[in-house]
Amino acid sequence: MNELKIDALLPAEMAEKAESLGVRKAGMPAFTMFMLSLLAGAFIALGAIFATTLSSGSMPVTSPDGTLLYSTNLPYGISRLLAGLAFSLGLILVVVGGAELFTGNNLIVMAWANKKVSAYSLLRNWTIVYIGNFIASIATAGLMFLAMQYTYGSNAIGITALKIAIAKCNLGFTQALALGLLGNALVCLAVWLTYSARTTMDKIIAIIFPVTAFVAAGFEHSIANMYFIPIALFIKEFDPNFVTSLGNKIQHIETLTWYAFFIKNLIPVTIGNIIGGGAFIGAIYWVIFLRDKKVEKS
Repeated sequence: MNELKIDALLPAEMAEKAESLGVRKAGMPAFTMFMLSLLAGAFIALGAIFATTLSSGSMPVTSPDGTLLYSTNLPYGISRLLAGLAFSLGLILVVVGGAELFTGNNLIVMAWANKKVSAYSLLRNWTIVYIGNFIASIATAGLMFLAMQYTYGSNAIGITALKIAIAKCNLGFTQALALGLLGNALVCLAVWLTYSARTTMDKIIAIIFPVTAFVAAGFEHSIANMYFIPIALFIKEFDPNFVTSLGNKIQHIETLTWYAFFIKNLIPVTIGNIIGGGAFIGAIYWVIFLRDKKVEKS
């Protein structure tokens, strides 16, 4: 008779669950995988929308001569804390609602390392899910542009969206890679902690602190950036009157381009995400908890 347990799973049991889930994710039919990846892209975008809205107006906007133009006087740390708590919505929807997120799926490395999943199946999952996440994130950004929510709060949301995107497009390659590594290490730790959960509330609480930490610290997440940067690009390209009306409240907007989005941000951040989630979290936990089992079977 199987023993009924109500306690949270221990790390060794979490590793076995991660391996089992990796096998299931990698073997999922392509259409189902793609549809679930669309949901995840939209869910993460919703978290990004929430985070942008809560942090709007809290970042001081100054003129070139240093004159304060706009601020609600919230300390920087408090502003980032609020943004992180809000962004947690995205991963909560992914984990509890059920969806396929590229960054979280970097943990499939654990099943691959134990030869439960082939390299082809691993890359098939990552490719399909990444494309689906991208399509849904861009589509959500387009929908939000049409909704003109960026004009709310006396344009505060639009100002914040533009400043976030400009900052992301001006990262150096090494900096973006390092921030992506750190960001997905925390995201995958959040997913890893949910493997111990017995209830929905367990999962939600496990997600909140790592995700809040990653956003508050200013780390980078490739799927989130598929919303953060395109929404600003849509505002810049399709509502030039809005940008003009902001005057000198937005600096260096000329650096906000599609080229900068893909080359200066998305590529290095994606590489960093894979290293942070796959190598720093997935591979290390595999070595600790699953490597000996592979040796025993061989």
